[in-house]
Amino acid sequence: MRVSDILNQVNTFEKNNFLRVVDQIISEKPTNYKKIETILSQIDGQIKNADNLSVESVFGLVSNEYEKCIRSDFQTTTNQLDILVDILIRDGNSLMSREWLLKLYDKEVKSIKAKVKDLKALLASGDDDRVRDYNIYRSCVEIAYLNDEANNRDKKVTKDEQSILNVLIEGLDLSHEEVKLINYSVISIAKLEIDELISLLVKSGVIFYSKKTHQIFVPDEIVGILRKIRGKEVPDKIYNRVLKALKPSQVNLVARKHNIEFKLSQEEKAKHIIAEGIQFSKLLLTGIHKPGTKKTEKKKAVVDLIEKQLKVSDRIGGASLEDKVGNFIIYLNEKDREENISISIHGYDKLLQDAKSSIKDFASTIRAEFEIQDSVPLDAESLLSHNLKPLDILYSLNDESIKLFCEQKNISTRGDEIKNILENYRDVKNLYLENYIHISNRDVNSLRSNNIGIKESELGMQYEALTKHIFEDLKLHVDETLKKKLNTAKDQIDILINLGNEEIIVVECKTKKDKKFSTYSSASRQIKAYKSLAENAKYKVVKTFIVAPTFTDDFINECGLDYDLNLSLITSEALIEIHKAFQVSALDEFPYKILLRDVLIDSSRVVKAISK
Repeated sequence: MRVSDILNQVNTFEKNNFLRVVDQIISEKPTNYKKIETILSQIDGQIKNADNLSVESVFGLVSNEYEKCIRSDFQTTTNQLDILVDILIRDGNSLMSREWLLKLYDKEVKSIKAKVKDLKALLASGDDDRVRDYNIYRSCVEIAYLNDEANNRDKKVTKDEQSILNVLIEGLDLSHEEVKLINYSVISIAKLEIDELISLLVKSGVIFYSKKTHQIFVPDEIVGILRKIRGKEVPDKIYNRVLKALKPSQVNLVARKHNIEFKLSQEEKAKHIIAEGIQFSKLLLTGIHKPGTKKTEKKKAVVDLIEKQLKVSDRIGGASLEDKVGNFIIYLNEKDREENISISIHGYDKLLQDAKSSIKDFASTIRAEFEIQDSVPLDAESLLSHNLKPLDILYSLNDESIKLFCEQKNISTRGDEIKNILENYRDVKNLYLENYIHISNRDVNSLRSNNIGIKESELGMQYEALTKHIFEDLKLHVDETLKKKLNTAKDQIDILINLGNEEIIVVECKTKKDKKFSTYSSASRQIKAYKSLAENAKYKVVKTFIVAPTFTDDFINECGLDYDLNLSLITSEALIEIHKAFQVSALDEFPYKILLRDVLIDSSRVVKAISK
C-alpha cells in the first residue's frame, strides 16, 4: 500500500509522527525544497494540513533525506532497529497485526540467539580463512563497543566507529546476516516489550499504527527505503526467482563461499543465500563465477541468465558488466512496483481457489513463505494488499507442485510452465473491466503496462463494448436487435436498453484523452437524433445517458438546463463502482429508476441504495 492509501485509513493522531519527521526534514530545506514549497503553497504551507496525495508527493521529494534520518537511527546498536526492519521488509509483512509482529519478533530473537551460540562455537574451533575474517571483524566490534567503558561512558558504537566497521565489512565481503550475528555475539539481545517495539518504529516514522484495529502499516515507499538501507537491492521474492533460474553449479559456488551446507537441495540453498543477506549485485558480479573467470565471460553468463534462463524479453542495456547488473536491478524493481498483475483480479482468485484444491499444503506453504497470519484470507484482494502478485505466489512453489498443477488443470508443460498457467487464468473480460477507466481515458501506456495490447483506434469500440457488458451485468436488457432496426447509416446508437412496453433507454459512450468531456452542443445533437429515431418508430425514450471519463462544469450545467432531452451523465468511475457494488449485492435485478433522477449520477448514493 502506498503512503496516500495508508493515510486514508488512519486518524489524525496516528499520522502525527510521520508528518513530524517529514516536517523536520522540510524545515532543513532539503534538495527539492522549491518543489515542496510549490505543493504546500496551494494550502497554508503546512504539511499537516495537506491532502493525502500531496503528502505522498512531498514524501517522494524528501525520500533521500528520510533515508539519512533512518540510517542515523541505525547507529544506535542496542535499539534492535535492525531486527525489526529485517522483519518489516520481508515480502508480505508490510501489513500485519500487533500480535503478529510480536510473534515474528520473538521468533527472530530466538533464532538469532541460537545462531549466535553456533557462531561462537565456530569462532572457537574453526581455523579456515572465513573464520579468520569473522574473528577480525568481531574483535573490531568489541573494541568499538567496549572502549567507552574505560572512559566511564555508556557502551555504544559511535557514528565514526560504525563508518570504519562498514569499510571492514566491505573488505571482508561479509553478508548482512554474518554482520548481524557477529554484532549480537558482542552485544547481547535484551528482549523488548511489544509496545516498546511499536513506539520505536512509530517515532522513527517507519510505520503507521492504528490503536483501534491494532493494525501495523508500512508504506511501499518506506519498505523500498528500508531495503536499500539494509543492502537488499531487490525484494526476496525476486531474488528467489533469479536463484531458481541459476544452474546448480552457480548456486553451489555461492553456498560454499558463505558456509552454507553443501548437502542441502538447491531450493534450500537458495533460502539460505537470501537469509544470509548476500547482496544481489555481488551475487551476479562475483558470486556465481569461478575464481579467475574473465570479465567478458562473466558478462556473457549474466546476459544468458537474463535472456535465456529468466526469459526477459525487454532489453537490459549496459556496456560493462557493472552497468548491465545495475540496469537489471533497476528493471526488476520497476517491474515489481508496477500495478500490473498479468491477469485479472477474478482470474487471480480462480487461480488461488484451484491451487488450494489441487496442491497439497498450498495454504500452509504460502503462509510460511510470506509469513502471513492465519486470520488473513488467501484471496486476491488480501494478497495484493500485502503486495503479493500471482507471479510471486507461483514462484514460491516448488517445480514438482507446478508440474502437478499443470497436469491436473490440463495446462501445457511445454516451454515456461508459469507463463502457461497465467495465460490459462487470463480472464480477458475481467482484465479489460479492471482497466475500464484507462480505456475511457485512452491511456495506451497504462494499458500496455497491464498486458493489454490494443490499438488506439480500437479504444472507442472497446469502451462501448465494455459499457454494454456492464449494463448486461446489471441485468438490464441490452437489445442489439432493436438497435440494428432503429439505426441508420447516419445515426448509430451505441447502446439501447429495452425496458419493455415499448420503453427504452439510450446510452452514448465517449472516450477522451484529456479526460474531461466538454463539447455539449455536438453531443446533444447526437442524442436528439437518436431520440427522434426511436420516437418515429413509436418507442418512448424514458432516459438518455452519456458515459464518459469526466465532464466539465459547463457541460454539466448545460445538461441540467436542457429539460427536453432528459439527459443524465455517468462518469466511467461511477459506472464501474455501481457495477462492483451490484455484483456483491443481494439484488436479482438492478433498480434502474435510481438512475433517472440526477443530472450527474452520484455513485455513492446508488451504491448505498443497492447495498441495503
